[in-house]
Amino acid sequence: MALDPIAARLEGAPPAQGPTRLWLRPAIAARIFVRSSLRPAPANPMPFDMSLVQRGARLRRSPYFAATQRYGAQAYTVYNHMLFPISFGDLEQEYWHLVHHVTLWDVAVERQVEITGPDALAFTDMLTPRDVSRCAVGEGRYVVITGADGGIINDPVLLRLGENHFWLAAADSDLLLWARGVALHAGLRVEINEPDVSPLQVQGPKAREVVRALFGERVAGLRYYCCCETALDGIRVVVTRTGWSGEVGYEVYLRDGSRGDELWERIMAAGRPHDIRPTGPSDIRRIEAGILNCGADFTLENNVYELGLERLVDAGKRADYIGRDALARIKAAGVARKLAGIEIEGDRIEFNMTPWPVTAGSEPIGRVTSAIWSPRLERNIGYAMLPVAYAAIGARVRVAIAPHDKRAATVVPMPFVDPKKEIPRR
Repeated sequence: MALDPIAARLEGAPPAQGPTRLWLRPAIAARIFVRSSLRPAPANPMPFDMSLVQRGARLRRSPYFAATQRYGAQAYTVYNHMLFPISFGDLEQEYWHLVHHVTLWDVAVERQVEITGPDALAFTDMLTPRDVSRCAVGEGRYVVITGADGGIINDPVLLRLGENHFWLAAADSDLLLWARGVALHAGLRVEINEPDVSPLQVQGPKAREVVRALFGERVAGLRYYCCCETALDGIRVVVTRTGWSGEVGYEVYLRDGSRGDELWERIMAAGRPHDIRPTGPSDIRRIEAGILNCGADFTLENNVYELGLERLVDAGKRADYIGRDALARIKAAGVARKLAGIEIEGDRIEFNMTPWPVTAGSEPIGRVTSAIWSPRLERNIGYAMLPVAYAAIGARVRVAIAPHDKRAATVVPMPFVDPKKEIPRR
């Protein structure tokens, strides 16, 4: 596929610094990037023709799509078959606003896999190494969904809304199809669907004040990874004390997509006294926090022991689950590679669009999965999948960020910021 840029403006978006551009690149999971150019905007820019991106209704828009256009979204990707706004402006400015104030994210692409029926608990317990029976109604868990070989299919947030009512907030993969496939021969009485549920995230140190203004003290005071059902002017939602930022955060799960615009504007109105700003999720902040991105930092080929996520395997779990025997074998034998934190020397880097090769001497040994410049730490940080011998703290490797730009790098502890994850629990 050619990489020719198509100069275009997003449909209905206000003029930004210049016309937006669209690059279409081949990838395992297709991504669409729309980026603002630095050239002056034409006097009468033509509206962007969405048919250049979207062919029919296959590529869905979120209930907040019109709002993201009004507020100047400048870049989108495709995630769970939906358009996903990833930037409203300068990414470093968005990062600092998240760190100091409060931000609003359209994350309706976190599609829910809803599991109900008399055997919903037993079925959900089959999907993950975590002991779902220990998750009370009104609580959530970060979980992995594992295959028979122990590989990670998805890493959703699990919410328990009732004794036999669960949501899995899916990362970018066809988790719904996996769950339905498992159910086909499970012999359990369950129904598995994608409900009309679309999350927003309110993230940043002032998030609690915004949620308090919207829903009151009961919701604002939710404990970390807890949830409750409520309503805002008749708009039914589930609110959770979760997020993808490493900051204080909440997710507001809209239960009626026809009211997306109303919910967006109510949150914006409540947040204006606290300088709320729509942004995309911050890769800078999530890398600082040691948060992984499904499809980039791990794939079906990886397991929890390679990623340092062994805490997601509950050793005392009695119920059987898919991948249990494989994970036991992997744990006993040990892994040959690990995901490690690294610092990359030299001038500031841009967020990597492809895995970067890692070498020791002249030998290729691994790859950088995510890397970016941290304005707070004033250094380049990221993750690399490395042989165990090179994943030890202090190990030295080289990273090829471009064919003629090979940098020295050092393995360091991660998370890079707030290693005990005290900030989001405040």
